[in-house]
Amino acid sequence: MAEHSELHAIVGHENPTILARCAESGGGHVVGDVCDPAFVAAIAREREIDIAMVSSDEPLAAGVVDALIAQGTRAVGPTREGSEIEWNKVFARELLSEVAPEAVPQLQIVREESELAGAMAAFGTTPLAVKPAGLTGGKGVKVMGPHLADHDEAREYARELLRRGGAGQAVLIEERIDGAEFTIQAVSDGRTVLFPASTYDYPYRFDGDEGPGTGGMGSLSLPSQTLPFMTPAHYKQACSIIAAVIERLGAIGRRFSGVMNSGFFATAEGVKVIEFNARFGDPECMNIMSLFDGSWTEVMQRICDGALSDDDFALRDEASLVLYLVSPDYALRPGGPYEFPLDVPAIEADGCRVFFSSAVQAAGQAGVYRTVGTSRAVALATTAPVLEDARVRLQGWASQVPALEWRRDVGDSRYLEGLTKLVAPARAPAGAG
Repeated sequence: MAEHSELHAIVGHENPTILARCAESGGGHVVGDVCDPAFVAAIAREREIDIAMVSSDEPLAAGVVDALIAQGTRAVGPTREGSEIEWNKVFARELLSEVAPEAVPQLQIVREESELAGAMAAFGTTPLAVKPAGLTGGKGVKVMGPHLADHDEAREYARELLRRGGAGQAVLIEERIDGAEFTIQAVSDGRTVLFPASTYDYPYRFDGDEGPGTGGMGSLSLPSQTLPFMTPAHYKQACSIIAAVIERLGAIGRRFSGVMNSGFFATAEGVKVIEFNARFGDPECMNIMSLFDGSWTEVMQRICDGALSDDDFALRDEASLVLYLVSPDYALRPGGPYEFPLDVPAIEADGCRVFFSSAVQAAGQAGVYRTVGTSRAVALATTAPVLEDARVRLQGWASQVPALEWRRDVGDSRYLEGLTKLVAPARAPAGAG
């Protein structure tokens, strides 16, 4: 947006990337509550904003788009009702059951502790996943195997979520799906839907998918639409599900525009849906937008006009890679803040992009930054004809930031090839008839 318009941003903290882009475009920024619809709408009026984009889960759930539209400000992003596909997993599963029941895992919805025993019994010995119904920043789902040792731990975690959520909050208990995850970030004006290449996210904290789940330690895409563990049929089925969900939302009067970042499992039997996000995914957004050479401002205008076409969002046929650098205590325990140096001009001169997340400029120290909060600090992104070239480039720069940690296996081709065993159909033992 900063490359093709005067950019103004409302931010929760002074993110160095966003501040720099706003200033370079001739725009500016305001620090405030991004989840306050009245506040956001007032800033849009004051600065005479032509088009606003709301692309984060909590502001969407708070109805920021509704407030903008109500005062006549054109906005990209779903209304609160449209974004319920993300902030209410019960609603999402019910809608999905209408349009693509074959993609829904076996499911029990629990609203009261008294229902828990019966819900658990319905699965027998089947491994489970336990999910809160609301927003958790990508950190609320726990699965038997990596997070939960057995059904007893699954039951206790479900009980904990019910008590934590309070009255009316539901917990979803689902069969654990054995497959490889991928996402597709579809762009839509509510009628036309455009589908970029699949992306793969590394959700666990440490190499080899060890440790707690995170918001994502890195992500990638390849020059093809698919990933090594996928078939074209997986991609086609996933795209058709997204299109059906957006069409159904419109049919029931729920405005959806912008990006639907949808998570899937590729399995031997086809595609299963993990979740829908009503906005760009982080970090996957950086993969897709790094491959886009056009004007996102023009795409936003086409979305608002209901005139989106296939030519509006063409991407380069290259691989893309994103690597997050995080504080040593990220996803483990409260800690910090941490200061770290980063030579942004040199990194960008080498063909990489720098995207600060939970970090600010250290006071009085050029080229030094400080972490804020408990989320990820900074992402590095690049593209290349070959994935390994992108990986070598990013790791070279990451290794120069000893104060922060990162996963060494992000973009490793052997890791991706290893995922195929999660998707391939089981083979009969040798000699079996």
